[in-house]
Amino acid sequence: MTADELARGYLLRARKRMAALRALMHEEAYPDVVREAQELVELALKGMLRWVGVDPPRWHDVGAVVLEHAARFPQALQPELPALAAISQRLRRDRENAFYGDIDMIPERTFDRAAAEQALADAQRVVDATRHFLDFD
Repeated sequence: MTADELARGYLLRARKRMAALRALMHEEAYPDVVREAQELVELALKGMLRWVGVDPPRWHDVGAVVLEHAARFPQALQPELPALAAISQRLRRDRENAFYGDIDMIPERTFDRAAAEQALADAQRVVDATRHFLDFD
């Protein structure tokens, strides 16, 4: 497998995960939408990094790495990169709480429909950005 094939696989898998997010939204599994949106965004951004020749780090929020290597990205995508990095940071912040919660933070009480809708919209924005790398919209 080449780096290009791996990058393409990451991007395609991220796109396919949108269906899972919509299914979770339909089930009103709002904390799970937030958690899965973070994973989708992480996968997509790491795919983009691989595509431009950067081996992504083994942590969840790679937004700063995307910004560090912005000049390698397609010029048409560069103005969007700060927003994509902010999405990555925001979802990373909520990742564990959405999945595990804590004794004083119940995921179902914290992550409501509005939070899930925001996470879904954020994930869609990142997926939309993959068009700069893939041959279809």
